[in-house]
Amino acid sequence: MTDNTVTLVLLSGLLLGTWAGYVMHRSDFCIAGMFRDIFLFKSMFKLRILLLLVATGMLLFELSRLSGLLPLYPFPLIGSPSLANLIGGFLFGIGMVLAGGCVVGTLYKMGSGSIPALVAFIGLIIGSAIYAEYHPWWSSVIRKTTFWPGTVTVPQLLGITPVLPVILLAILSGWYFYRVHKMGGWVRTTFAEGALQQWQAAVLLALIGTLSYVTVGLPLGITTAYAKIAGYCESIVFSEHFGQLAYFRSVPLSYRHPLTGSSLIGGPGPAIDAIAVIQLPVIVGIVCGSAASAWMLNELKIYAKMPLRHYICAFIGGIIMGLASRMAPACNVWHLLGGLPILALQSILFVAGIIPGTWLGTLFLKKLVIR
Repeated sequence: MTDNTVTLVLLSGLLLGTWAGYVMHRSDFCIAGMFRDIFLFKSMFKLRILLLLVATGMLLFELSRLSGLLPLYPFPLIGSPSLANLIGGFLFGIGMVLAGGCVVGTLYKMGSGSIPALVAFIGLIIGSAIYAEYHPWWSSVIRKTTFWPGTVTVPQLLGITPVLPVILLAILSGWYFYRVHKMGGWVRTTFAEGALQQWQAAVLLALIGTLSYVTVGLPLGITTAYAKIAGYCESIVFSEHFGQLAYFRSVPLSYRHPLTGSSLIGGPGPAIDAIAVIQLPVIVGIVCGSAASAWMLNELKIYAKMPLRHYICAFIGGIIMGLASRMAPACNVWHLLGGLPILALQSILFVAGIIPGTWLGTLFLKKLVIR
């Protein structure tokens, strides 16, 4: 990587992450809650917000592609579908409900002072470390259950240009969104000063995801950096065992930066590589953006007064999410803000798994926490 590329990628990740953290805190934009509320409260309001996020991202991605701003299409690290996507999504759904937030929800809540979110974050790191123990076996499962090898998206599978399905889905979603608007289904009463409506947050997050794709060559993603943190900790505490783990020697990311042409290479090992430069600033930015928003609203405070069972659930949920995000691979943000907008088959399977996983996680939540 050249110095110019490193500076561009670092600043892009930090600025976009900070913006995302600010937006999510101001709107209480919890993707885990969007799925959980379907089963816990029988509410579809947040699911509509999620559909708006995906549809807006799809339209912005396609306009960017047609404008020549996305030479890497599909983007790196997104591959052919396998049963691993479905299984990983299912486990991820369970984990995010128990944790009280997904991988980014945990970060913005942690930034505003939530100690349970910090506990879930620690669980995410541990779950990522656990995955490294059976990575070779799981890699063989992925290879054996992969279908349509070499095919990444639905348009590729059908042999058509992405424009056609995007236009069709834009028309259908536009009609549905207009009906929701006529019924006043986008706005919810808020009492907090400076709060954003969630539909506004969805549009802004879709724009943030597009800007990441254009400037970095990848949509927002952070969970390989969690594995990198886990690898760093394990290399210190269990150095001899760490050296035996093939996962931390893998280098899955290799591409050329679309704006500078510089080579970007990286993996989950504890090295300052492309993954570190791309993802760690996003993590820091989300935490800082949320903290800044909370501070501006005089809401920045330590929030720790919770029953022990809440902490146990958050910890277990974090471990399951960390494990699932490596098995899937990747998390809900990567698939919802990146994969679904390009109709990636992996992402479709991930979401197909996350729905029943959320249902099961909600049942566990009712038994363990909500009494």
